[in-house]
Amino acid sequence: MAEASSRTDTRSRIVESAAGLLAEHGPVAVTTRGVAERAGVQAPTIYRLFGDKDGLLDAVAEHVMARQVSAKAAVVAAAESDGVDPLVDLRAGWDGQIAFGLANPGVFRLLSDPDRVLDSAAARTGRAVLAARIHRVALAGRLRVGEQRAADLVQAAGIGVIQTLLASPPEARDPGLPDVLYEAVLRQILTDEEPSVDRGAGGDVRAAAVTLGAATGELEVLSDGERRLLAEWLDRIVQAD
Repeated sequence: MAEASSRTDTRSRIVESAAGLLAEHGPVAVTTRGVAERAGVQAPTIYRLFGDKDGLLDAVAEHVMARQVSAKAAVVAAAESDGVDPLVDLRAGWDGQIAFGLANPGVFRLLSDPDRVLDSAAARTGRAVLAARIHRVALAGRLRVGEQRAADLVQAAGIGVIQTLLASPPEARDPGLPDVLYEAVLRQILTDEEPSVDRGAGGDVRAAAVTLGAATGELEVLSDGERRLLAEWLDRIVQAD
C-alpha cells in the first residue's frame, strides 16, 4: 500500500510539474528532462509511469481540465441554489472561459485538441457543465432552439474566438470581439423577452416546446415511456423548419 501511495504521489508531482511548465512557457517547455528536473525525479520514471511524452501530455490535459471543470461546476451549482438569472450565469461562464483561454494559451491549445479530449472524462464533465447552464435557460422559457444545438453554438463560438485572438499579437487583438460574437450567438438561440404572438412563424410554439422539453424529466405524472414519447414529439417540433 505504501508503494502504491508513493507511486501516486510521484505521478501527481510529475503532472503538476508538467502543468506548471505548460502554463508558464507553453508545450515546447514540456520536455522529459525539464519535467524530471522540476519534479525531482529521473527521466526513466516518467517513461515508466506515462509511456512517452504524449502520454504525459494526455495526463496533464486531463488534470488541468478536471481542475477547471470542477471550479465551473461549483459556480453553476451555487448559481442555481442562489437563484442567479440563467442568462447572467451563462454570460459568466462565457467570460470565464474566454479569460482562461487568453491567460493560458498553451493549456488552451492542449485542451482544444479534439484527438486529445475525445475520450476525456473531464471534457465530458465540462460539456455537462455547459449543458446545465443551457438547461436553466431552457427552463426559464428563453431558448428557441434545442438544448444541444444551443450548447454546440456556445462552445464552438467560444473556442473559435479564443483561437482567433491567440492567432494575433496581443496589441493587435480586438478586445470587443468576444462580446460581439456572444451577442450573435444569443440572437440565434434566445427568444425575445416578449415572445411574438405571430403563430404563423411558429417561433413561440417552438420556444414553448423547448421549455416543456427541458422539464419533461420532472413530469412524474407520466410514465417513462410517455415521457420519452413526449420528448420525441417536442424534439420534432423544435427541429422542424
